[in-house]
Amino acid sequence: MSEVLTTRVAGNIGIVEIASPPVNALSTAVRAAVIEGLRVHNADDAVAAIVILCAGRTFFAGADIAEFDHLPIKQPDFDALMTTAESSPKPVVAAIHGTALGGGFELALACNYRVAVPSAKVGFPEVHLGLLPGAGGTQRLPRLIGTGAALDLILSGKPVPAAKAAEMGVVDLLAEEGKLEETAIAFAQDVAAKGAPWPKVRDRAVAGGLDEIEAIKAKHKRQFKGFKAPGHIVQALEAAVTLPFEEGLRREQELFGELLISRESAAQRHVFFAQRLTAKVPDIGKDVPILPIRKVGVIGAGTMGGGITMNFLQAGVPVTLVEMKQEALDRGIATIRKNYERTAAKGRMTMEQVDKLMSLIDPVLSLDALADVDLVVEAVFEEISIKKDIFGQLDGICREGAILASNTSFLDLDDIASATSRPEWVVGMHFFSPANVMPLLEVVRGAKTGKEVIATVMKLAGTIRKTPVLAGVCHGFIANRIMEHLIVQSQQMVLEGVPLRTIDKVMNDYGFAMGPIAMLDLIGLDVLVHGASGRTLMGDFVAAGRRGQKTGKGFYDYDADRKATLSDEAAKIIGDFATYTGIAPDPGQSEENIRQRLLYPVVNEGAKCLEEGIALRASDIDVAAILGYNWPVFTGGPMFWGDTIGAATLLQGLKDLEGRYGSAFTPAALVQKLATEGGRFVNR
Repeated sequence: MSEVLTTRVAGNIGIVEIASPPVNALSTAVRAAVIEGLRVHNADDAVAAIVILCAGRTFFAGADIAEFDHLPIKQPDFDALMTTAESSPKPVVAAIHGTALGGGFELALACNYRVAVPSAKVGFPEVHLGLLPGAGGTQRLPRLIGTGAALDLILSGKPVPAAKAAEMGVVDLLAEEGKLEETAIAFAQDVAAKGAPWPKVRDRAVAGGLDEIEAIKAKHKRQFKGFKAPGHIVQALEAAVTLPFEEGLRREQELFGELLISRESAAQRHVFFAQRLTAKVPDIGKDVPILPIRKVGVIGAGTMGGGITMNFLQAGVPVTLVEMKQEALDRGIATIRKNYERTAAKGRMTMEQVDKLMSLIDPVLSLDALADVDLVVEAVFEEISIKKDIFGQLDGICREGAILASNTSFLDLDDIASATSRPEWVVGMHFFSPANVMPLLEVVRGAKTGKEVIATVMKLAGTIRKTPVLAGVCHGFIANRIMEHLIVQSQQMVLEGVPLRTIDKVMNDYGFAMGPIAMLDLIGLDVLVHGASGRTLMGDFVAAGRRGQKTGKGFYDYDADRKATLSDEAAKIIGDFATYTGIAPDPGQSEENIRQRLLYPVVNEGAKCLEEGIALRASDIDVAAILGYNWPVFTGGPMFWGDTIGAATLLQGLKDLEGRYGSAFTPAALVQKLATEGGRFVNR
């Protein structure tokens, strides 16, 4: 414990200092250390008040979430910690820097007072883990700031800056940056000099009633679909309003326990850990150098190129933006500025900031301007001949040691790299559209891509606020490869006469915000058929002028508010193409059959990605699907969901579908292996 806890006395103030890198998580050892520190100072007659603070970059940043997978939680538990702090015979001051989140914020609320530096933040992120604050947070916070404000903060899961927390009444004093300890000690001395009684949050009355809860529920209504935690959070706040404190605590603990063993929370905790694991590449250690990326080139100023450019601008990295024609370049620059000005109009940045970002762009009409950049990202049409031509030119232009990246979403990266004399410097950087918004970056490792290139790009992803997922070379890499099956099967069912709305409804009911048919219309059917050969259903729609939402008609018709309605014209196009292909009608398929037909091949293809080494781990596939295609988080992603239904069930379902619909459903060898052994895709 001495490695975690330091106790010392400054004047008549006892200091409990915790050092448990990296974020002082409230593990069993840390909880025990805080309790021991409080015991030591309460037993010292020379100590009049106690300050709890943390070494390192932050106050307690939450619980050790890994403990939640191994129940029951070891003693001393969180209840023991909060009770010790709250029942201290001497006043306790929490000195907050960095973040006080989750259990850390709950500990601060159990103290008598809270002092924080302006840069600190407090909050309850538990909702993102499918949980609620289970150590008194739902009962103490409304006693400080009111029912409505407390529910809003807990449902949002977002941290609140210390200055705002002070306005709300959570923080008692703001300390000058760099002077937290001395300010907290002086504050504690003043408190001790005034004498008891010292305030306890638990003794305060709850401000606000159940009517405030209803208003906040309406504000967060989208959060309730598919997620279990928001409803339980509401019930906990209702308990704070209607029950005495101790009974409210017991009700909170009951609700927390229900969530902790729920499938939804297990899925969300899986995603939490999975996102933090994607950047770890087994064969790339800390000894592999990270190359400096001081200046970037982007080829193509269209939708993707512009979005990619914005990512680097927002990270403060200058971009040389290349187009072949002045008109296209001007249009791309104007679109980027328009996007930033729209953000400024919402008050999220100033026009001065917009101008500063735009000044980082060097718009040019020649690849020759890329001679001095550290990284080039190619974002042109998805045609292999065009890309190979560009990479061949870059090979003769870019300096030695420059990274050459392609934004290709489906094409063979090794074929692209073969156009250069330095394939070890070629890598895939697959952004998802809109590139400045979507959080996923698939980093594609070619057969000859160097380790330092992979290490650099994986690190760079964090700089531009993306979550990197490493993929091997294959058609579609990970996200597009697995999700292509869902799209193909949805189109097949459309041709079989399954109603469009039924297909979309099944996926909506599963948890997707948008069904596959509506999603195609949103993306744009013309985008999806670009470069396709031969006659296709979507090609027929495009030929008829039905390109999707942007033209007001695709599979559905759309009004000015983008509300979708069925179309006789679309139905005729579908019918004509079904006749052309000779597909037999089968309109009466059950919703369960539709669901399995859409989702089982996605999991099956994920299994093939693991077999082939395209994905490092099953959890990476889950992250790619969630961040790239908005797969519902509360299911944990396709592979975690596959484990939820079980490999044996998945195998039998695939066999049944294979017998009815053909080889698209032939089970992967890994599925068969796991079904036989009772294994799982995700191992934690």
